[in-house]
Amino acid sequence: MRHVEAYSQLAGVYDEIVIDPCHDRLASFLHELWSVDAGGVRSVLDLCCGTGLLAGELIGRGYRVVGVDASEAMLAVARKRLGPETVLSRMTLPDLTLEGVFDAAVCTVDGFNYLTPEELRLTMGAVADRLGPDGWLVFDLHTDAMMDFTIAHGVVAGQAAKTDFVISSVVDPSARTCDTKIVVTRPRDGEPFCERHRQYFHTDTDVRASLQDAGFAVTAVNEEYTQRPADAATLCATWTARRLPM
Repeated sequence: MRHVEAYSQLAGVYDEIVIDPCHDRLASFLHELWSVDAGGVRSVLDLCCGTGLLAGELIGRGYRVVGVDASEAMLAVARKRLGPETVLSRMTLPDLTLEGVFDAAVCTVDGFNYLTPEELRLTMGAVADRLGPDGWLVFDLHTDAMMDFTIAHGVVAGQAAKTDFVISSVVDPSARTCDTKIVVTRPRDGEPFCERHRQYFHTDTDVRASLQDAGFAVTAVNEEYTQRPADAATLCATWTARRLPM
């Protein structure tokens, strides 16, 4: 069993074993949200864009999307999906060394959960620098309810696209961390491998403080890409914020 860098080997089977078919719904939520903006949202910065599933849905709705991700293997899949006309760059947050100003930025499907609280704070500032006045920031984060759920369901095993996998998670509630081991025991291509990932459960207090320090105003915290306000049972919260005018 090979132990490999996170999201290196997993990129080849990521869409089948990690992600549910949710990106059409996510893009529809964003499109409806932005439709109320009199200034109009045309350009979108897709943070932690992964294999380009959301970017493809947004491009199909007429947006110009630029994607960044820390994994070159994930970006390679995204480039095949989106074609050479879509700008995709390898960057590791909070370092966001790209040019241009965007109408909106998004980070979906756990991206910000990989950041430490300090990295999250720095990332909010870096994103603010890439948005125009009143620019949108929409992202999702795991909640305390998700932390409890993960503790209770520490092992998930299954098969998808002729690939057998086991996902094991160990949560440290005091440190608010989740260490996950993804073992692919029978991949459809190549040899078995194991990847280790660490995520963080951010507190609402830390998230709001990071946004405020970066010059954002929170406009909503909803149940995962719906119009329902998040509550104590919400597993994944969708945060919507606007960059305050300078």
